[in-house]
Amino acid sequence: MKLTTWNVNGLRAALRKGFLGYLEQIDPDVLLLQEVRAFPDQLPAEISSPAGWHVVWNPAVRPGYSGTAIWSKQPFEVRSTCLSARWPDDEGRLIEATVAGLDVVCVYLPSGSSSPERQQVKDVWLKRFRSWSDRRRTGTPLIFGGDINVAHTEKDIFHAKSNEQTSGFLPHEREWFGKLLKSGWHDLVREHHGDCHGPYSWWSNRGRARELDRGWRIDYLLCNAAARPYFRAATIHREAALDVSDHAPVTVELDWPGCSEVRAAAAGD
Repeated sequence: MKLTTWNVNGLRAALRKGFLGYLEQIDPDVLLLQEVRAFPDQLPAEISSPAGWHVVWNPAVRPGYSGTAIWSKQPFEVRSTCLSARWPDDEGRLIEATVAGLDVVCVYLPSGSSSPERQQVKDVWLKRFRSWSDRRRTGTPLIFGGDINVAHTEKDIFHAKSNEQTSGFLPHEREWFGKLLKSGWHDLVREHHGDCHGPYSWWSNRGRARELDRGWRIDYLLCNAAARPYFRAATIHREAALDVSDHAPVTVELDWPGCSEVRAAAAGD
């Protein structure tokens, strides 16, 4: 199974910039989209209900803002579109589904960079997401992915020193991510690439950051212990970020039972 997460920075704009071409190249079985920024009826019919895909949308109530989606080549069951019934979400930041027996979660955590008030919203989300993750780190295999808006260590951000007081690299955010990993979650890109700088997944539009690869790693795919034995490889597709979005797609490959047979059947068609 190939599972890709991608913050598209507005799907309508991404479509004009070559989104479908890169999607064909990457060829995921499951696609997690963040920052869709559109209602399904604002999208072309071939995107709102794409041929060969099963799709669920979770748009924000506010037009042109946030929003997530899951696309899958296999049918799936939607389990939830919020962390808990106690915590309703009108920004469309989460979808939880089950695909071929694997629990898959698309998540888009808030950014706190625009104002102190939005940082407070983000901090509430971090606390609630940690409560959710504690309940899901054991039990059935689960993988969650998306734009987490936190760079964990100095290896995950090019300009570490100058961003120590910047939202996304604040000490309490980094501590939060560290505790998430210590509790039993696996950062699959880091485990695949090892103790190196990057690979980054987001770049500022200023100062030739994308061209010079001076970015942040804030887009993740993490799994619990039950899913970890199936993990095989991870890739960040930087070339797609140069053309389509300020975020790169991130892909992991899993030896998930039954998925290879489905792919072989599709290839035969």
